[in-house]
Amino acid sequence: MKKALTNIRKGYGKKLVSIHMWNTWLVLFLALSGLLLVGGFWRELLGEGRVWLKWAHIAFGLVLLIPVIYYLLLAAKHWKRLKGKNGQKANVIFVLALLIGWIVSGVVLWQFRLAGPRAANTALFIHDLLTWVGLPVIIYHSITRVKWLKEPKKRSIVPEPVTSANGASASNDEQKQPGAAHFQQPMYTRRGFIKVAVGAGLAVTLGPTFVRWIGKSFQLPGTADYAANNANTLIPDPIPLANSAPPIGGGAEGNFRVYTVTDIPAFDNSNWSFTIDGLVDKKFTWNWEEFVKLQREVQVSDFHCVTGWSVYKNTWEGLPLSKLLDLAGVKSQAVMVKLYSGDGVYTDSLTLAQARMEDVMVAVMHDGKPIPNQLGGPVRLVTPQMYAYKSVKWLNRIELIDEDHVGYWEQRGYDKDAWLPGANRV
Repeated sequence: MKKALTNIRKGYGKKLVSIHMWNTWLVLFLALSGLLLVGGFWRELLGEGRVWLKWAHIAFGLVLLIPVIYYLLLAAKHWKRLKGKNGQKANVIFVLALLIGWIVSGVVLWQFRLAGPRAANTALFIHDLLTWVGLPVIIYHSITRVKWLKEPKKRSIVPEPVTSANGASASNDEQKQPGAAHFQQPMYTRRGFIKVAVGAGLAVTLGPTFVRWIGKSFQLPGTADYAANNANTLIPDPIPLANSAPPIGGGAEGNFRVYTVTDIPAFDNSNWSFTIDGLVDKKFTWNWEEFVKLQREVQVSDFHCVTGWSVYKNTWEGLPLSKLLDLAGVKSQAVMVKLYSGDGVYTDSLTLAQARMEDVMVAVMHDGKPIPNQLGGPVRLVTPQMYAYKSVKWLNRIELIDEDHVGYWEQRGYDKDAWLPGANRV
């Protein structure tokens, strides 16, 4: 083992430079791809490509383990060279903590089904925080290292001596140019990387975005008031039941992240209706005034997104899907419930057994208020035992069909089995 470590540490200067190069490019890709994955605009634009980008992000994150582990094998020798250089020691510790934190939290998010919602929620917060903190630091680190190219004395990596023909010790450069003192030059120039990192990193990290993220993460006042920005103008407002206002769940814990595959639609009384049709005994189409008169119920449930975040103790008010099915009457040929979004693009489906679970709800209110259009209102599906891509937003049609239906994200790589760990499956 000792001999193997000795061999690995030979020429450690060049190896550290190479590790630095791989780290910088891997981290840049991971930071930018991660921000693309959560950005609403890019989510719409990428479409199916988002799934491929997600898997590339996971794969590159796992590859990041290689330079980290390799560095740890060289760390003892590097640490000796950093004697008396406390600033550089602090930088090494920070970067290692950043990389290890990214990797560990990323693995939890990758294996979210095994980890469970609460662990995934914590991992997502850590992952995001390290991105917001780490990316600007990496940019600063890269900028400051430009000067180091011109000041070799500050480098902790110096050329390892080689023995000349007459037995004297000299560097490779000194052998080539006798009498000249040269230091090991990096195997790559940082100039190209710095231009990309500074331009892209500053564009996505500076400004009010970070402040808004901090506010929403810690539920600071005014940072998650979606209802105030509701673009829907349907009248009348539904009157909340006693258990909705105040919400019997005590109010939602956590914050929704707004994802959509299209522009967020908005509705008024002239362009909104709700239909249940297909293989039913009686087709129904309600306008808004009629729909809000239907008898609603209240339930408290948690909401889990497949990307790792959760909102707990939501008080939903709406119509149990099973009661809507009973109202319409389901024909014997029907095997699937197809769900349509008012954006005109998104669809998903549930089996009849799933649709009849007692907590599957066609929701109209959240915590005693109308559901805003950012969160899928005026009407959205709620499926507490499943990840939220089954909880179709802007729901405006339910069709009973006699064949299987593969939903929008299932077509693009998501599992058709959207059950949560420990769910009461049917």
